[in-house]
Amino acid sequence: MVLSCSVCDVIVLPFICIFKARRCIRALKAVRAEHVAPQVYSTRWSSSTVPRITTHYTVYPRDKDPRWEGMEMERFADEADVVIVGGGPAGLSAAIRLKQLANQHEKELRVCVVEKASQIGAHTLSGACLEPTALNELIPDWKERGAPLNTPVTEDKFAILTEKYRIPVPILPGLPMNNHGNYLVRLGHFVRWLGEQAEELGVELYPGYAAAEVLFHEDGSVKGIATNDVGIGKDGSPKDVFERGMELHAKVTLFGEGCHGHLAKQLYKQFNLRENCEPQTYAIGLKELWVIDEKKWRPGRTEHSVGWPLNRNTYGGSFLYHLNEGEPLVALGFVVGLDYTNPYLSPFREFQRWKHHPSIMSTLEGGNRIAYGARALNEGGFQSIPKLTFPGGMLIGCSPGFMNVPKIKGTHTAMKSGMLAAETAFSKITDENLQSETAGLYIPEYKEALEKSWIWKELYAVRNIRPSFHNYFGLYGGMLYTGIFYWFLRGKEPWTLKHNGLDSAQLKPAKDCAPIEYPKPDGKISFDLLSSVALSGTNHEHDQPPHLTLKDDSVPVAQNLAIYDGPEQRFCPAGVYEYVPLETGDGMRLQINAQNCVHCKTCDIKDPSQNINWVVPEGSGGPAYNGM
Repeated sequence: MVLSCSVCDVIVLPFICIFKARRCIRALKAVRAEHVAPQVYSTRWSSSTVPRITTHYTVYPRDKDPRWEGMEMERFADEADVVIVGGGPAGLSAAIRLKQLANQHEKELRVCVVEKASQIGAHTLSGACLEPTALNELIPDWKERGAPLNTPVTEDKFAILTEKYRIPVPILPGLPMNNHGNYLVRLGHFVRWLGEQAEELGVELYPGYAAAEVLFHEDGSVKGIATNDVGIGKDGSPKDVFERGMELHAKVTLFGEGCHGHLAKQLYKQFNLRENCEPQTYAIGLKELWVIDEKKWRPGRTEHSVGWPLNRNTYGGSFLYHLNEGEPLVALGFVVGLDYTNPYLSPFREFQRWKHHPSIMSTLEGGNRIAYGARALNEGGFQSIPKLTFPGGMLIGCSPGFMNVPKIKGTHTAMKSGMLAAETAFSKITDENLQSETAGLYIPEYKEALEKSWIWKELYAVRNIRPSFHNYFGLYGGMLYTGIFYWFLRGKEPWTLKHNGLDSAQLKPAKDCAPIEYPKPDGKISFDLLSSVALSGTNHEHDQPPHLTLKDDSVPVAQNLAIYDGPEQRFCPAGVYEYVPLETGDGMRLQINAQNCVHCKTCDIKDPSQNINWVVPEGSGGPAYNGM
């Protein structure tokens, strides 16, 4: 990794020496390993009862592993004014706004963005119907700058589906699903364009580098982040090409990792950020891109539906957007709330089944599927927003969760949160009279700015719509609530409904649920899982520890399989988890196909034992979405 540094001329030779010293240490290690490694490995890493699955250093520390003795563990460190984790809409909007303010006030400000995807936008997936409110504020001349917003919404359709019929529902002005003035976009392309705007302003973008660790000052405030180490074998041992990650220090670090970020999880615990809010609740969204028959193509049309194939007590719905991208392209997707109760439910197979509804299949027949992907969504809304500021850092975008659930939109709120974080951070960083109590700057003004913004007003108004579905009538009770209370009161009702708790706690034991029989895919409209994952471009270095780590390797078989019939093999949209027979033939074991992972985080969220901890793999690994 090469970063600009004011003292680069001074450190070049020592850095080369460190590199050569590491080579010598590796050579000595190799000689030692020939004599001692087999004995050490057999005593430390084998188990006579449970097959070992997890080898990651976050579960098995390297300082207790003899194979790491003598390894050079020093990391190169660099300084910036602001470090931003995540090159999505929130992170890039924050970076752009910081540099706009710096240029406006003629201040020198170094802003660095680290992104785990190999390219900016390659891990981005959304519907997406973009509300341009924040974009208009951030870059008013976005049309002249060539922003890829090519499809203004021209028609809205909404329906309740039964197995064979479609019941149209009128979309009245002011209801959340009214998309007048919005744009249908390929969000990955939009994010890539935002990256180009950021670089023009002088933001330093580092795609392909995953932020793996939060760094702290001695006073407990956030110091910055460290990127992940590379060159670690699948068994957890250092390879000859092992290199430590790099440290990036900053006055303020903004965490915009997206939904259920793994560093944000650490910060929630470190600073008790979820003390005064409800647990976050989530959904999984699955998406495909199709090129269809041009005669069926209606650029600018949005179609949303609820109902079949889900029952009334399973929250979810669908979208089908007709994009104007130079070819008859449609984006379609299916969303399932992760608070579902039946462990036999498979969101992927529900999606495939939904496409066979007559009103959907008629659009897809004769078409060609060209892309697939999935990701988790925050659905907790206003009630689940955590504390957003702490010494040295802030949470922005989908990391804390600013999605407007009934609108199925979070890009505009994510962007605005990043802009507000940038504005409050800039004021603190450039305050020449500032006296900070901590080494990392604490910026409570960010929360105050959010509460005064349209984000707060928007999320508060719809706060009761998602939890209103938790009633005997489920979907229909929630729609009735929305039609009466939101239409007439616009969120001003004097009560706030609660969610049902953690999604991981909602599954019923398999013995209490009916198995779901899904039809076989026909290879024309519906498809199998592995051929779908192949369309996501997903790839990981095979010889690295699985980044889907288990706190206890015995739990999947003893609890998840025994009680819930192994739900991870169904809720994962990429075929990462499967139960296979033991080689001895006297039981089952969990096999983790980490190379399939599309980084949706669903496993970390829905695992009923909360035994799975998703961490970042080596940088650049994961899906390679093209405008998803």
